[in-house]
Amino acid sequence: MDDFSENVSPSQLLKVRSRKLSPENMKAHTRKILVAAALTVATAAVRADDPRTNSWLTTYTSKYARIYTNDAAKTAGNAVTTWNNGSQNQSSPAYAGVQAVYSSSNWVYIQTSGLGQHVMGPWLNGNFPNLPKNQNVLYRIPRWPTPHTATNLTGLGAIGYFVDGVAMFDSRDAFYWNGTTEVTGTGSWNREAYMNEGATFDPGYAHQEQTGTHHYHANPVALRYLLGDHVDYNASTRIYSESTNAVTKHSPLLGWVRDGYPVYGPYGYSSASNSTSGVRRMISGFQVRNGQNGTDILSTRTNIAKWADRMYGSPTNQSGATVGTSYPLGRYMEDYAYLGDLTNSITGANYQKGTHFDLDEYNGRWCHTPEFPQGTYAYFVSISSNGTPVFPNNIGRAFYGNPTGSTTTVAESVATNFLGGANLREVMNPPAKLGSTVVLTWSAVEGGTYRVESSTNLTPWTTNATGIAAILNTGSNTNISTDPMRFYRVNRTGIANYDGANSGGLTFPVPGGSVSRGSGTNVTLNITWPTMPPAPPANTAITSVTMGTLTATNTSYAVQGTVLAGFYISSTNAIGAQNVTVTFAQGPPPYTFTGGFTINP
Repeated sequence: MDDFSENVSPSQLLKVRSRKLSPENMKAHTRKILVAAALTVATAAVRADDPRTNSWLTTYTSKYARIYTNDAAKTAGNAVTTWNNGSQNQSSPAYAGVQAVYSSSNWVYIQTSGLGQHVMGPWLNGNFPNLPKNQNVLYRIPRWPTPHTATNLTGLGAIGYFVDGVAMFDSRDAFYWNGTTEVTGTGSWNREAYMNEGATFDPGYAHQEQTGTHHYHANPVALRYLLGDHVDYNASTRIYSESTNAVTKHSPLLGWVRDGYPVYGPYGYSSASNSTSGVRRMISGFQVRNGQNGTDILSTRTNIAKWADRMYGSPTNQSGATVGTSYPLGRYMEDYAYLGDLTNSITGANYQKGTHFDLDEYNGRWCHTPEFPQGTYAYFVSISSNGTPVFPNNIGRAFYGNPTGSTTTVAESVATNFLGGANLREVMNPPAKLGSTVVLTWSAVEGGTYRVESSTNLTPWTTNATGIAAILNTGSNTNISTDPMRFYRVNRTGIANYDGANSGGLTFPVPGGSVSRGSGTNVTLNITWPTMPPAPPANTAITSVTMGTLTATNTSYAVQGTVLAGFYISSTNAIGAQNVTVTFAQGPPPYTFTGGFTINP
């Protein structure tokens, strides 16, 4: 069988037997893998190939996030893993992007730092006031999306997440015209983000607000490049651009909106329901109100567009700034009309979606895609022929589906679909042999150090090398042996300090919570004290918290009646209902929540 291995915890062993080293036996023996402990992962009672669980970009999640602080650093290729501007302080490295994926029958949960897996920045040559920061956010997305039953406008902040773990914002920049001036908030005339903030975007078309939340408003071109979409990257200038070659394939799935529907890049099937119809750029359903294609010639902004009137519920404040140098056409979202509302002068009827344009007022369509060959509703990124973002960018002003996804905690049993960063399950690559030299390589965690050992018969083991530092997310070692056969194993022996090293993962309630055991699963139990016996005062010292045979590695009792306790659950932990016992240094005797928490297979 092929080589396969997985690291079940930093203290457990990754073991590999190489091909038999004598040339005459190279074909007679296949490589075998000895795994120190089997990783048991629960599977949710839904389709195993659900793109909502397996479309996340995890290739670089064991690498540190990096930025270019200014143009000179970008030119020289000098990216840094820590930074501080006085407001956003990333004093320790943070791992990039999606760090965990969990799922239940109805939800997919992602844990993400929110930091891009490409090198981010610079922003305004280092003069932009905000820098990205690890958000350590847990976000859920529904597995069974449904079309909206009422208009649900997009809100400020994250409206979903791209598959690299970076937040998706809508097309606004958080300012609107209040009748006199532009202020923060939401109104009838909302400023369009790319038009007004595009100068602050980095080469990947992203930036961050004052809390350090890195996000895309428009065409996520750096992510598209990582996913192999129709994007070129100039390694000298470190600039992304739309490829000038012919489009040959459907765009990849780029992210998930909080209503559970996917976002694709700009290229889809020419015929929405025919995957053999070829691919082309999807045409937005919006036209700036400049008199073309049946639009009015907007000058005084006395009325918002019809699509906005429908979505906003006929707002009363429809007076906007007069079009001019200070407030040019296209400055506001409502400066655009939906083609489906306009009359085609040639046909005398309204423009038709699917004939004259592709995407509806939500910026999507029902169609077949590679991940959904039977069809789905999907949003598409809107760009011009040269790759410039065009309104409404990723998604319109409202959700097509019911936006039930949100930042959250976990209060149900979940399956572990992926663990990254420091909890990565390292994988050994097939050993490479040249004469008596064997080269071992494995996926590694940046900041990790490793030891390589070998044996001819599994006991004893000889240390070949130690203190091997990972180079980005790869480990390697060259070993010379005259033995015809050897087994090899690699052990992670340490890891450098990183942002989040002492924080738990998901939070579960006690009593009643449950989780699937798995390699590197850090959980925090939120233990609610019963009425009797009475809860001790807040900040009473805790002697210990145990769950079955496990003892919490960190505890907190800052709020009376709520105990927080962090645990590490490995793949070999006992399964089933676990008793949770809390012992205070002073106060009531030890209290046991019988079967208070469950560890699933």
